[in-house]
Amino acid sequence: MSSLSLPEERMRELGYRVVDLVVDHFARLADEPAARRGSRSDLEAALSEPIPEAGCDPDLVLDRVVRDVLPWTARVDHPRFFAFVPSPSNYVGFLADALASGFNVFAGTWLGASGPAMVELVTVGWLRDLCGFPSSTGGLFVSGGSMANLTALAVARESKLGVEAARGVAYASDQVHSSVVRALKVLGLRSDQLRLLPADDAFRLGIADLERAVAEDRAVGRQPFCVIANAGTTNTGSVDPLPELADLCAAEGMWLHADAAYGGGALLSDRGRRALAGIERADSLALDPHKWLFQPFEIGCVLVRDGGLMADVFHSRPEYLRDVHRADEEVHFSDYGIQLTRGFRALKLWMSLQVFGLGAFRAAVERGIDNAERAEVRLAESGYWRIVAPARLGTVAFRWAPRGVPDDEAGAVTRRLAEASLADGWAFLSSTILRGEPALRLCTLNPRTTERDILGTIDRLERLAET
Repeated sequence: MSSLSLPEERMRELGYRVVDLVVDHFARLADEPAARRGSRSDLEAALSEPIPEAGCDPDLVLDRVVRDVLPWTARVDHPRFFAFVPSPSNYVGFLADALASGFNVFAGTWLGASGPAMVELVTVGWLRDLCGFPSSTGGLFVSGGSMANLTALAVARESKLGVEAARGVAYASDQVHSSVVRALKVLGLRSDQLRLLPADDAFRLGIADLERAVAEDRAVGRQPFCVIANAGTTNTGSVDPLPELADLCAAEGMWLHADAAYGGGALLSDRGRRALAGIERADSLALDPHKWLFQPFEIGCVLVRDGGLMADVFHSRPEYLRDVHRADEEVHFSDYGIQLTRGFRALKLWMSLQVFGLGAFRAAVERGIDNAERAEVRLAESGYWRIVAPARLGTVAFRWAPRGVPDDEAGAVTRRLAEASLADGWAFLSSTILRGEPALRLCTLNPRTTERDILGTIDRLERLAET
């Protein structure tokens, strides 16, 4: 195997086996634990070894992966995985990734992949239209919401600050995603150049607080340049007041970036579109199709209203790419973001929409919103729980609070329930801190989640809380 190849028939056999494994995964997922965490010592014993000098039977390697690697994961596509933000995925997306990987598509330039570039243009255009952005919008697929936020904020910094970056100030609520904090750090902004303002009672960025902060900074010679709005927070699914933020940014000459990595998929539904009204006025937008558009990892998307600004920031023509840039109508996605070498991420979303149709995606999003509301009703009726944040965009937050139980004791039970659910295995949900108190979250995005899954999880939590 010095040529790093296998005989044709052997490749088919292995491929069929992998497909069978994936089909079995989808078919049996609901009967498996929602998450399993291995110990470092056990996994080191199973997997730590020197680089093998000689190869071995690929079936034996697959056996090891199935036995020692894949079982020890959080099944983020499990119908009872309610922690963090699930990634329900779909089989067609897997097939698309297999094609993109198998054909080893380089999707950085038109010369390298003109067909895939056209698919990406079409699919980005679909998301642009879904979000109500104009035809001037530029965008591309990236690894996820973190890279989408970084890319958009790089354009915002260069557009609004240029050489004055040291004076710039960005604003967000204390519910903003941690990727925004990291992105600004990577872009060279100091920690004091991001002002995190306390969220209001609905976990949203308050307009009055923002106006005061901007006025204070202008008064001391600083340059407010960007507001990062939440369009569906991880903690509670809350949406910042987008129309009012757009008005303020327009009046103050600031950039409005909307982080819709979680909530953007809700635009498919009537309720989601109402909740996200005003998002079409943002200057840039981050989306995460591997969340609420049901794609395998990794696929994020960044949209910038004035697409030319992306090329102003990222465009580069080194001598070794002199054969690439030829015709004006050719699009090179490497000119719109950080990556030159990039995979064909667009294919999975394009194929999934082609196979299932937008209507099926819309129904799946509606189901996620319904399930969170169903969970809230069950929690409120039980007498054991207090709703900390009502169901918004497929997320509900709550804490253990039976009548007569002291707050400190109820808090301790709430804190241990996430770990207890992981150990139990039937369902998995995560915890957070809201208004200084521990809280649990159910994030119900998976379209394969049933009412039995929702109600059974809450029943099980109540039994775990009493033990």
